[in-house]
Amino acid sequence: MNVLVIGSGGREHALAWRLAQSPTVERVYAAPGNPGMAQTATCLAGDNYLRLAAQYGIDLTVVGPEAPLIAGVVDQFRQDGRAIFGPVQAAAQLEGSKIFSKNFFARHNIPTARFHTATNEADALKALDEYEAPVVLKADGLAAGKGVVIAQSIDEARATVRQFMNGELVGAAGQRLVIEEFLKGEEISFIALSDGHTLLPLLPSQDHKNIFDNDQGPNTGGMGAYVDERLLTKETTQTIMETVMRPAIDGMRKEGSPFTGFLYAGLMMTADGPKTLEFNVRMGDPETQPILYRLRSDLAQVLYAGASGNLHTQTLEWTPDPAVAIVFAAAGYPGKPRTGDVISGIEKAESNGAKVFHAGITRGEQGDLLTNGGRVLAVTASAKSLPGAIQSAYEAAAAISYTGMQFRKDIGQKGLKRW
Repeated sequence: MNVLVIGSGGREHALAWRLAQSPTVERVYAAPGNPGMAQTATCLAGDNYLRLAAQYGIDLTVVGPEAPLIAGVVDQFRQDGRAIFGPVQAAAQLEGSKIFSKNFFARHNIPTARFHTATNEADALKALDEYEAPVVLKADGLAAGKGVVIAQSIDEARATVRQFMNGELVGAAGQRLVIEEFLKGEEISFIALSDGHTLLPLLPSQDHKNIFDNDQGPNTGGMGAYVDERLLTKETTQTIMETVMRPAIDGMRKEGSPFTGFLYAGLMMTADGPKTLEFNVRMGDPETQPILYRLRSDLAQVLYAGASGNLHTQTLEWTPDPAVAIVFAAAGYPGKPRTGDVISGIEKAESNGAKVFHAGITRGEQGDLLTNGGRVLAVTASAKSLPGAIQSAYEAAAAISYTGMQFRKDIGQKGLKRW
């Protein structure tokens, strides 16, 4: 079959890379893609994805980022009778609106933090009277991973409310807010595939959101991740499936918008059990990179079954070795990133089995690879143990060089307590 991957980031590079290895795939296309994706896929210009699918005889489309899903690309493809893996627009509200998702949690008894919603500054400031610091403030709309602020005092929370509401922090996305209690515990990323009925969980992973080591500095879209079964026991995995994932899939179906695609639950493992921080309606970035690095199954076959309502016919097989992905960011990130810095060392980094997934990269007029976004690339490697995987990833990462590069030195360290 011919497969189209929508997107241009590290997550999409990992999807295209793994799909290209499928014996059932003849050609992979990417729109718009990036230089790394161009190694295994044909990159296409334009964002009229339905037209591209018709023009290039696409049999399956896989949507990487959230924006096209929230804009209704799946609805368009289905109306045209084309196979696409992702949720319809109504179901994509689980990520598109934090207010929608929190109210959905309440309707379907999905465990989450105590919360209030606010559509104006006065209501938000009044809601803060019912919370103690630290308190969490979340923009309702899409904010590229930067719409969450953990205020360490109520005075800071009040100032942050005003910054959200006046558009200073994330523009219009922050003019409606969720205010919620701060949950203590360890954060886990839990992703499953669904065709509206069947759920097929992927391996558990852990993201590193802050820009600096030891979870210091502002939140980013993710500075690295690792995948290790030891993150969750079988019993805890079953609890998550029964109390979070299954109620979400059943709830969307009951509300008339069956969820198909990747359902990502950001979870806090509290003393009272798993609680849901948020839902995303696509795979996480950078979690996708180490997850797909370990996948043995034919991804195209699995996703086509998911798009066709036949996910019950599929199982997933994995390599046994933990995997680690280290994200390199550009100078200035998570503020305005500097672009145009020459990147070197990618081939050397990949010489011993590691994989470098491109994200914010473009190719210059002289053929050089140049930084072209906030998160630039992710160096991904595995080994028989988590300590070994961390070592392998950082040894590969040492080959990468460009002016102003930023990366954390502690990716995966939280997981060492389980070894």
